[in-house]
Amino acid sequence: MEDILDVYARPYDPEYPLVCMDESSVQLIGEAHPPIPAAPGHPKLVDDEYIRHGVASIFLEVEPLGGKRKVAVTEHRTRTDWATFIRDMLELRYPKAKKVILVMDNLNTHSTASLYHTFPPEHARALAERLEIHYTPKHGSWLNIAEIELSVLKRQCLSGRIPDIDQMRAAVAQWNEDRNNRQTSVDWRFTSKDARIKLKRLYPNI
Repeated sequence: MEDILDVYARPYDPEYPLVCMDESSVQLIGEAHPPIPAAPGHPKLVDDEYIRHGVASIFLEVEPLGGKRKVAVTEHRTRTDWATFIRDMLELRYPKAKKVILVMDNLNTHSTASLYHTFPPEHARALAERLEIHYTPKHGSWLNIAEIELSVLKRQCLSGRIPDIDQMRAAVAQWNEDRNNRQTSVDWRFTSKDARIKLKRLYPNI
């Protein structure tokens, strides 16, 4: 826990940007019956019945101090999908960074082994060398700022019914652009010193 909190306390450095990453699954849901548009005297009426169209996967990265985020919607959550997302992060979104400080949970696909599974060894090694990975502890996903950003995305953009992945990608892209244009940053104030006081029960007694 303190490792993550100490990483969050580092000053902003564009050559070593701090990026938090998380992923989630979202159901694709269509209407069984067309909604009745809003009219004077009643809101939009939506039937309780719906149709499932499968599941899409959300990959999200957020740079808390830079006020930037990137969201990708994919059909799967494989190690190749994760490796591709990380490659694009390093080569397209942070090509000038000497190293990206990456915070994420320790899901089995979240490792440099996934890079080697997806890319030739030389390419995988070059990507891995530009990562400084910090894993959130077990039961400590609340420490990942990307998880907070995911909850905002779901609340603001994905709370309604979206029937297919193309519509979801369009909606997410619009939300992503708008939030980046606002340069919405994250003001994280919980420190290791705070943890030692407020979460004292989690520390061993010596």
